[in-house]
Amino acid sequence: MNASIQSLQQELPDLDWVTDPIKVGRLSQDFSWFSPVLKRQLLGKRGDIAARPRTEDELRRLASACARLGVPLTPRGSGTGNYGQCVPLHGGVLLDMSGYNQFLWARPGVGRAQAGIRIGDFDAAARPSGWELRCIPSTFRTASLGGLFSGGFGGAGSINYGPIGAPGNILGVRAMSVEAEPQVVELRGPEALLLHHLWGTNGLVLEVEMALAPAHPWLEMIVAFDDMDRALTFGNALAHAPGIVKKNIALLADPIPGYMAPLAEHLPQGCHAALLLVAEFSEAAALQLVAAHGGRITYRRTADEVQAQHHTLLEYCWNHTTLNALKADKGLTYLQTTFTPGKHLDQVRTIQSLFGDEVLMHVEFLRSMDGFTTCTSLPLVRFSTEERLNQIIQTFRDNGIRVNNPHTYIIEEGKVGGDLPQSVIDMKQRFDPAGLLNPGKMRAWKLPH
Repeated sequence: MNASIQSLQQELPDLDWVTDPIKVGRLSQDFSWFSPVLKRQLLGKRGDIAARPRTEDELRRLASACARLGVPLTPRGSGTGNYGQCVPLHGGVLLDMSGYNQFLWARPGVGRAQAGIRIGDFDAAARPSGWELRCIPSTFRTASLGGLFSGGFGGAGSINYGPIGAPGNILGVRAMSVEAEPQVVELRGPEALLLHHLWGTNGLVLEVEMALAPAHPWLEMIVAFDDMDRALTFGNALAHAPGIVKKNIALLADPIPGYMAPLAEHLPQGCHAALLLVAEFSEAAALQLVAAHGGRITYRRTADEVQAQHHTLLEYCWNHTTLNALKADKGLTYLQTTFTPGKHLDQVRTIQSLFGDEVLMHVEFLRSMDGFTTCTSLPLVRFSTEERLNQIIQTFRDNGIRVNNPHTYIIEEGKVGGDLPQSVIDMKQRFDPAGLLNPGKMRAWKLPH
């Protein structure tokens, strides 16, 4: 491999190469340390070198050279993933896409940008036209568009539009194959989704075209409850209220609010907290629901105040809840679960009764892939052993709750939950015939020789 890496540098001397071992090591990591299982399994895994291309021609020449020399190529966004998506298992080149980051255009309901752009920058660029991204993760300040497409699930906005993989959210991608003569192809609609959430194993994503939503001024509020069931029924009522325009409904059961240290003055000890984003013009209707369920407002910021303070409640929702909790208690880990629409409240109650303080409920309301209002959860788990963690996962599944296991780096074992469709394998053959893209993450594909 060392000889092949040297050949790459000699053939492409004008590329922005990163060779410093400390920097390469840093670029070889993501937030997989959220999982004590992945932290152990991925220890010491790293690339041999990193490259930061800035043009499509540089990407094409790098892909071509890697194909001819048989060098593994692992695409990397900003490293905000949690499953080891960008951790190279077999060395080779880390493809840092952060320099390929141009916003391309926004039209009514549609926007397009290069894969390396940060989500927040895409959103900000679209807003002057009156539109915004339909869904943004809690990591929007640093996460890249290509990373969201390749490894993300949902976020703020999923209460309206579901996960980003729901039909109609991703409209198209421009992708490149890893071959001696790389092919660049525009994939639309369902075909584009054959590259979605596959951790960069199925083709180099150059551009992503996303559906947009009307931009609103979002009011941010914290509602505190003394009773978990009241908090849960409130969140569900708000999620189902058709006339209240909202962007996020997160519910943190006690003791999770106590881990959100920067918000401590707004989170009374022992409370169950709902973190909300609602359109400013929907505030009065939202407050009626708060009063009806016995909640009290402990925090309120207008959209202008949020922008001026550069501080948003979104950074305490989704997996930022996990991040803030792990800062306070390193004995915690987490799961990713989805509840059955119509049964979701009872399933949340069942889990609480079964596990008590061993599994702490963090609920995010959203629409399912089929359009039904339900909730997903990123519960915090007090980690003891891997065996016990697997028992907890099985108990969730035994109660009809889907678990996307965040403690594995194998696609089929984690987010997919089974074998990959043949259409995905066919797309892999089309864009990565030698299996050089992020090898070792797709069980259905042999490793390169």
